[in-house]
Amino acid sequence: MSILERDTLNAFCRHTHVAVRGSGEGALAGLTLGVKDIYDIAGHRTGFGSPDWLRTHEAAARTAPVVQRLLDAGADVVGKTQTDELTYSLQGENAHYGTPVNVNAPGRIPGGSSSGSAAAVAGGLCDFALGSDTGGSVRAPASFCGVYGIRPTHGRISLAGACPLAPSFDTCGWFARDAALLERVGHVLFGETTVEAPRRLLVAEDAFALAGEEVGRALGPAMERVRALLGEAQPVTVAADGLAQWFQVFRVLQGAEVWAQHGAWVTRVKPQLGPGVRQRIEWTATIDPAEIPPAKAKREEITLRLDRVLADGAVLMLPTLPGIAPPCNSSPAATEDLRARALSLLCVAGLARLPQVTLPLATLDGCPLGLSLIARRGTDTMLLALARKV
Repeated sequence: MSILERDTLNAFCRHTHVAVRGSGEGALAGLTLGVKDIYDIAGHRTGFGSPDWLRTHEAAARTAPVVQRLLDAGADVVGKTQTDELTYSLQGENAHYGTPVNVNAPGRIPGGSSSGSAAAVAGGLCDFALGSDTGGSVRAPASFCGVYGIRPTHGRISLAGACPLAPSFDTCGWFARDAALLERVGHVLFGETTVEAPRRLLVAEDAFALAGEEVGRALGPAMERVRALLGEAQPVTVAADGLAQWFQVFRVLQGAEVWAQHGAWVTRVKPQLGPGVRQRIEWTATIDPAEIPPAKAKREEITLRLDRVLADGAVLMLPTLPGIAPPCNSSPAATEDLRARALSLLCVAGLARLPQVTLPLATLDGCPLGLSLIARRGTDTMLLALARKV
């Protein structure tokens, strides 16, 4: 039976459906995989969440290496999963293809842009699923949908054969319902199983302050589980000049890269973009080039700061998001406020190119809420092992 016959969640794409059997042997043999519709599969077109993109691009000549690696390890691709248009949203509400159902928070958004992958895993339609994370597109939907997710160290996993958004931030991430499988997939994709031990635990006081007391209280028991493994947490301020300032740096750099990648196509094709995405794309065309060099310099300053903070095997705890998934069809004002606050937390790992895992260990008002762990670049397998132990 095709996954489309079982998918009552609108998690999988009807317009770009493809299923591929894996090798049948290897570390992931017998497991099913959903693939975000930004990754190429040979002989098929990639939709990128946009009917106009689908219409103006040819079928892929080869399969994206990350997908091929998972097939070679035995996993079966059961279908392509829904994504926000051009992956430029945290909502998961696609104006053309609809909103995947968040089974763990009914009536609320799944989060984007890896909406279908998170919804499919949460709903048990596949064992694990590939997403991508530029500004939070794995971490946000993982928190909203109550599943595990990882944004790896930037550049560790090839994004050849994947539609880009902002290449200096883009990463390949994935979702699973249990931390052991999240780690198993990581061993396949990173090609390593050696794990260094975390030695210090930090708690991001400014991140918790931004999220608010209610979120902090809800995450308290999950934080205790981490402390039980690593000892008492030392409080730190991540951004001395404010996380909101870091978000502005991220926003300018990401926006400039988005226009550099897609401005010519947008100008030529004039795609019918949905609300939110359209306004953001239009804004990227207006970014003053003079803003970019100081933003790049600030990014390197942020990277050096976090390299120092995370030295000596440190792990940093922070809320994945400043709240639970908002209701579907919320007003633009409400979603833009959430987006700004969410990206003020999510931009930390993106700016400094760090790995981050989000753990579905809390609820607030009956809805999922994630706790995140960040460590220095290249310690992805350490974070995955810690997630499993927690």
